[in-house]
Amino acid sequence: MRRCWPASPTSPTPSGQPAAAALSVLEDSRFAEVFGPGSRAEVAVAGTAAALPPGLRISGRIDRLVVLPDRVLVVDFKTNRPSPDRIEDADPAYLRQMALYAAVLADIFPGRRIEAAIVWTDGPKLMPVPEILLAQTLADLRRDG
Repeated sequence: MRRCWPASPTSPTPSGQPAAAALSVLEDSRFAEVFGPGSRAEVAVAGTAAALPPGLRISGRIDRLVVLPDRVLVVDFKTNRPSPDRIEDADPAYLRQMALYAAVLADIFPGRRIEAAIVWTDGPKLMPVPEILLAQTLADLRRDG
């Protein structure tokens, strides 16, 4: 893997944040599964799902996808600063994005538990999106159209 970061981990990135913050995600054991064997980066996803409102089709790019025999982990990276302290305080658009991905993946991988999470590079911190929050977000989408 070729890395194209500033020479020094403490050199500022174009956004003015130290490159060390980005590198720390890769070195943090909490994120090992997200970057471990079998994980995939920048996975294209498109389609519809039974759980989505009728006629809704999505097209997107999943930042990290981990497919295991019993479950699928979908992860998106966000650079908001400061990041929220609770997943419930995340931008609703991010929660919709994760709910849509999870719904489509549930149809692609039937019988496997779908787990969604957001990695906030500010910290860094990994925030699972609880299944109940994904379900409520999808219910709101179906209700609101």
